[in-house]
Amino acid sequence: MRRWAETADRVAATTRTSAKTAILADYLAALPADDLPAAAVFLTGRPFAAADPRTVGVGWAGLAAAVRAVAGVDDAALGRAYERSSDLATSVRDVLAAAGHAPGAEDEPSLAEVRAAFDAIEAAAGAAAKQVRLEALFRRCSPATAGAVVKVLTGELRIGLREGLLEAAVARAFGRPPEAVRRAAQLTGDAGAAATLAREDRLAEARLALFRPIRLMLASPAESAADVMARLGPTVWVEDKYDGIRAQLHRRGSEARLYSRDLNDIGGQFPEVVEAARSLPWAGILDGEVLAWRDGAVLPFLQLQARLGRKAPGARIRSDVPVIFVAWDALALDRGGDGVVRPLLDAPLTERRARLEALDLPLAADGGSFALSHRVTVATADELETAFADARARRNEGLMVKDPASPYSPGRRGLGWLKMKRALATLDCVVVGVEAGHGKRHGTLSDYTFAVRDAASGELVTIGKAYSGLTDAELAELTRWFEAHTIAVHGRYRRVEPAVVVEVAFDVIMRSARHRSGYALRFPRIARLRPDKSAAEADTTATVAALYEGLQPGAEHLVATGARR
Repeated sequence: MRRWAETADRVAATTRTSAKTAILADYLAALPADDLPAAAVFLTGRPFAAADPRTVGVGWAGLAAAVRAVAGVDDAALGRAYERSSDLATSVRDVLAAAGHAPGAEDEPSLAEVRAAFDAIEAAAGAAAKQVRLEALFRRCSPATAGAVVKVLTGELRIGLREGLLEAAVARAFGRPPEAVRRAAQLTGDAGAAATLAREDRLAEARLALFRPIRLMLASPAESAADVMARLGPTVWVEDKYDGIRAQLHRRGSEARLYSRDLNDIGGQFPEVVEAARSLPWAGILDGEVLAWRDGAVLPFLQLQARLGRKAPGARIRSDVPVIFVAWDALALDRGGDGVVRPLLDAPLTERRARLEALDLPLAADGGSFALSHRVTVATADELETAFADARARRNEGLMVKDPASPYSPGRRGLGWLKMKRALATLDCVVVGVEAGHGKRHGTLSDYTFAVRDAASGELVTIGKAYSGLTDAELAELTRWFEAHTIAVHGRYRRVEPAVVVEVAFDVIMRSARHRSGYALRFPRIARLRPDKSAAEADTTATVAALYEGLQPGAEHLVATGARR
């Protein structure tokens, strides 16, 4: 593991992709066969493979307790170190180094031993048992190695390594075609398994398997209707972009499972979808979205959130927030009736959609738990703009625009699928609080808490928090200003003089008790600074209320449940 940590540092130290690839290829090629799978998986920033639903289950408290026991420091030592570095892995390394923790090189764990330790921590019952096992692992690690272990545990690798670059390094290390390595990683959902297949020249044996989720295909953002048509035209397929939970449905026989975007099993949160899927007469994998749904209309995402994070929602929650599964793609199906599920990833979208429609899913319009995505065909930018307006009238986020000939590329954000989203509106808000940045934003004050004015009292009341949208130069300038105009410091949070006005874009306004305004913004981002405005000119709760009321769905805001045209 020590050499893995050193290699990761070397990769982080260069910005040239060719150099990163060369460093990794040399490292992977020299590894023992037993260490290769763990090395590759860890380089994706995960303790387990992407298709592995397990989580280690150790939070800040357990990690801090393990570090405290090994270093012999007080409870707050890790917190103080984190305030200095804004990076947990660096903090762990610094605390252990300051305590003089220095096991011999011969005692440090191998990659396979770290992987076994992660397995043991995950399997341990209860926080105390997990802490004991993590502490035992840290005792064997040098400070630098312990920091690397934390990077993997927390998914915060931050070495400028994309999975495509890792796949290129595996291909180079073992002299295999890059496309074959990429394909194996897509089908198995396991970078370690793909690396082993490449090493043993068995990449052709990679197979897609039911109940082993694969990465979902992603869409690239589009600037305008004209840009979309220039990229994908002359004729494109257009689907509503829904505001729900992206999900992948697997089923065979009496077994059905639902997986989230991050490949975790979420069937327990939406048991009615799983129950409905069990009775279907086919085997395969569908891509789609779980939506909160009642009486033919999509419910706000805020209501769907009541279903999230629950192992099993009670009868009342299921009654208050019913859901359906909106399907838009078939990734694998038993096409010959012989019980063998074959992938459809390389088939054009036209064929995959035809296969999906032929399944004759029990649609919500007829009392079932499924819907097909609303789809139209357009040939001009004007038609695309009309489709966008229609989707927003149905209270969906925007559009997914797809090339009818496109294959399905798991985990890739290519140009075969584009997404059109636009801010619903903007509000001029006053920054009232900031937080010390972490990771790439270390050394700056970011994560701005912003407020609008109460229409009755004139008091500033919070409505949200955002950190995206500003340039590095703007962040640096504002950091200096906020440092000089701090009213109070509470750990990493600073209450600041309410003078900086920002224009905040967002997608949805929701009722919320979390903020004093009584509202919250979904996906807020800073559109621009407004130095031309004073805090007194910020928007008010009356403006927010008017926007909220004007955006509520009515009977005309239904989404299609199988309409095809």
